[in-house]
Amino acid sequence: MKYINIFFCLLIFSLFTATTSSAQSKKTDTVYIKTSAECDQCKKSIEKALNYEKGVKSARLNVETKVVEVIYKPAKTTPEHLRHIITNIGYDADGEKANNKAYQKLEDCCKKGGMEK
Repeated sequence: MKYINIFFCLLIFSLFTATTSSAQSKKTDTVYIKTSAECDQCKKSIEKALNYEKGVKSARLNVETKVVEVIYKPAKTTPEHLRHIITNIGYDADGEKANNKAYQKLEDCCKKGGMEK
């Protein structure tokens, strides 16, 4: 009888733990990152890079405001890492400067002031 009580206690504990951990893993946050995006090509590049990142649920760039909204799982990634992804593909992110080599590879329309030319 003692072993049956221990078994049920462990079973209940394990079910509670599994339910709690799965609820925590579904939690998401949203971050808004100001970019140096200029056009629809920038939008495609930034959204593609972010949407393929582990932990990102969705990324949408508003070209007019140059702000990308990223919904992500904090257990999988951080806003700093998301900014780093953006700078590594050639765009500024919240004041962090773009990777120069990546910036030089951008189409002319994607470079700063490119849509004004």
